[in-house]
Order: sequence, then structure tokens, then C-alpha cells
Amino acid sequence: MTIRFVLALLMGGMLGSTLAVAEGSRASAERNPEKHKVGAFLGARETEYPDWFKDSFLDFQEDIREAAENGKRVLLLFHQDNCPYCNALIEKNLAQKDIESLLRRKFDVIALNMWGDREVVPVGGETLTEKQFAKALKVQFTPTLIFLNEKARTVLRLNGYLPPARFKAALDYVAGKKETETTFREYLAGLNAGTGKTALNKEAFFAPPPHDLAAVKGKPVAVFFEQSDCPQCDEFHRKVLGNDETRRLLQPFYSIQLDMWSDTPLVTPTGKKTTAREWARTLRVFYAPTVVLFGEDGEEVIRAEAMLKRFHTQSMFDYVASEAYREQPEFQRYLSDRADAIREKGVDVNIWD
Repeated sequence: MTIRFVLALLMGGMLGSTLAVAEGSRASAERNPEKHKVGAFLGARETEYPDWFKDSFLDFQEDIREAAENGKRVLLLFHQDNCPYCNALIEKNLAQKDIESLLRRKFDVIALNMWGDREVVPVGGETLTEKQFAKALKVQFTPTLIFLNEKARTVLRLNGYLPPARFKAALDYVAGKKETETTFREYLAGLNAGTGKTALNKEAFFAPPPHDLAAVKGKPVAVFFEQSDCPQCDEFHRKVLGNDETRRLLQPFYSIQLDMWSDTPLVTPTGKKTTAREWARTLRVFYAPTVVLFGEDGEEVIRAEAMLKRFHTQSMFDYVASEAYREQPEFQRYLSDRADAIREKGVDVNIWD
């Protein structure tokens, strides 16, 4: 696989949800049942993918050519077994007729299992398995959706599950070839940026301004990009950040909250003076809430830029605070290991709570 092709795909976003624990996280339930009680594994969802998804030979150059001839674009959909977020994409988003119709008319959807062994042929590259391809693209969450243009370049990358309205906006953006006119972030801003009629949700653990993140030493940094009039933000604060375990896992972090459309001044972890709006633009933040986590060295480790439930959010905080990412670069494998460790203590794990 050529470096050019991988870099082109990566331009849609490096990281950012998801996300499900792999099938292996259930295995411990069957070990040593007499010795101690193992916690239950809850929330997994099996998904049946539509039969109108393209039955591809996974030669992407050919797929892109065929799609272009039919006035379509290629959409690569990375999924995994037991993924409730993937299930929501299919059973909630695609259940809406306007979304299903647009997908069928304007896209050839190719489903890829991020742990699969089928062979794929990237444009101009060597043959890889699905899991090798997913690793090369640094797929950290499922579903991950990569929209390709006629030249095999990434038009847009969605790392995780977006609710129907946001997902429909993404489809309209790519189908209408709006990338030639504006970024997806600015496209969304034109649709429904916050009006300022409602204030951001405050939390006691958010550090007050002024924000000089370069001055933070010996702690990882959590930056919460949000906006006003944001139902997703309200739910995130109520169901995720309001949870006692979430707050405990956030204690090691220096946490700040930014209105992604504001001119609040700040200094980034690398020492650059900027504003919240400009930094969000530079980081390609388009979804509210987006949580970006930085290590003690000031480098971004991982981000959540889609809908996340408690377990995955908490795991992301633990992944960075414990510095597990230094030993395990694949977040999904870390999720599986963490779920197993929790369940071995007799505690249930619910990945969709």
C-alpha cells in the first residue's frame, strides 16, 4: 500500500465513536465458574447489514471507478461484532427513509470488519487483510466511515456514531461535493451553530480561564469542545460526566471547557496563542461535544468526536491517565482487556449504558 494512499485516507481525521468491545471480552465469563463470580457482559448488539450494500471484491480502484460511472461515491464502513454503535447506525439512522434513499442513490457502501481476514486491495497498494488495513488507517472506533472521492482521496471521515441529523448532514455534504466549497465544520456551522440562547453546562472540575495549557506540568489535559443549544452536550453531562466513576477517572486530568465557536483566548499545549474557535478549526472539531485528550508531553493521544456512552468514555480517560496507550496503541484491544479485568472482579460491564 502506498504511503500516499494511507495519508490520503488519514486526512479525514486520525482518531476520534464506536465503539464496541471485541468478542473476546466475553471469554472470561466461562473461566473458573466455581472459584468466583465473573461480571456480566451487557449491551452488545449483533447487526445485520443491508443486502443492498455493495458485494465488493475489495479492489478499491475498481470500486471507485464503478461508483463514478454510476454517479456515486464510495463509502468504507468499518464495523465489528457486538458493536451497539454500529447497530444504532443501521437500525436507527438507516431506518429513516430519507437517509436510506440518499445512501442508496449516491453511495456504494462497502462494509469492512476491522478484525476481518478478507483481502483488500487499496489503490496502488499491496494486498492487505481487513484488520491490517484498519490498523494502517488507525481505526480506533466503530463505526468508522471513510468517504472517498473519484481520486481515492478522503472527502470526510467519521470516527464513531453520529445521530441521524448529523449523519444526514454528512451524507448531503459528500453527495453534493461540498468539499470543493467549504470544510465540513463550516458547512455544519451554516446549518445550525449554537445561538447562544443557552449557556454551556458547567462542571466543578473545569479549570477557570485564563487557559494556558503549555503551563500545565505533570498532568494529562482534557479539552471539552462544546456549544450552546446542544442537546447532545446536555445528555453527555447528565448521563456521562455526572457519573461518579467518570468523575473519579477524570481526577488526574487538567480539564477545560471551550465554546467551539467563541473567541476565548488560550495557549495550546504546544505553546501557541490562539482562540477557541481557531483551535477548534485547526483540530477539525465539528461535533459537539468533542473531547480531546493530551498526554503529559502535550501531544494529542485520542479524541471522542461522536456519541459515546459511559463505558467507552471512562475507558478513554483511563487509557490516557494510565498511559496504557504507550504499550497498547490499539484502543479497541485496550477496551477488551479493560472489560475483562473489570468483569474478573465480579463487576458487570455494560457497553451501552
